[in-house]
Amino acid sequence: MPANVKSMLESANAAVPRIDPAQARDMIAKGSVLVIDVRDAPEIQQSGKIAGAINVSRGMLEFRADPDSPYHDKSFEKDKSLILYCASGGRSALGAKTLRDMGYERVYNLGTLKDWIASGGAVESAA
Repeated sequence: MPANVKSMLESANAAVPRIDPAQARDMIAKGSVLVIDVRDAPEIQQSGKIAGAINVSRGMLEFRADPDSPYHDKSFEKDKSLILYCASGGRSALGAKTLRDMGYERVYNLGTLKDWIASGGAVESAA
């Protein structure tokens, strides 16, 4: 049976733990965490991003995460915990599952920037 978005999201959500903003803040405070905003640049320009997060649009995630890619971002380290978020939680779920498939073991889906903001999480405007 061919995959569709619904089945892909179900698989991703089953494979990657979903964390809430309080859990994310605790992890960030302990260090060795990379927070990744997988939204596109215009979305970040409009609403900002979690303070300290890097932006890697969902379409470039695999290329930035793969050490053998010419587009590799050295921020991606396999010994770090990776926390992903987006606007609705879908892109972050799919991206997090992809990172797990690539060998990153500590990957978490925070879900949405909206939830982060509603919980009082710090946001910075796009530079």
